[in-house]
Amino acid sequence: MDGRRRNPYQLTDETPVYVISIAAQLSGLHPQTLRQYDRLGLVSPDRTAGRGRRYSARDIELLRTVQQLSQDEGINLAGIKRIIELENQVTALQQRVAELSAAVDGAAVAMQQREAQVHASYRRDLVPYQDVQQTSALVVWRPKPKRPTEP
Repeated sequence: MDGRRRNPYQLTDETPVYVISIAAQLSGLHPQTLRQYDRLGLVSPDRTAGRGRRYSARDIELLRTVQQLSQDEGINLAGIKRIIELENQVTALQQRVAELSAAVDGAAVAMQQREAQVHASYRRDLVPYQDVQQTSALVVWRPKPKRPTEP
């Protein structure tokens, strides 16, 4: 959840509102097929207190996807289940990447602010250091000849 209080009467794609007969009509499948998909874990609708199934709009869309993969693509139900699991995993990972990117961006801003505070705290009476240009000049040192010491 995003931290804001949500109206309990507000309908979203995840709100379980459809009984099995309506979900079957909306998805174009037989109610027994929906029960089978639920047993296999392909589409698991929410349950009421009396254990009745309640399908959401997202569940209906998933039922249509399962039907399309099964009938049009010829994928068996075990393969469809794996595809759904992987798609859910990808979605979760994308959300995690977005969270981590936001955290990194926040840390970068905090670091820049801290760096600005440090620079603002520098003493102004110091002479700034300037890098000396390096040259390829060669300096030869020759010691002066020693004078003989007197006895």
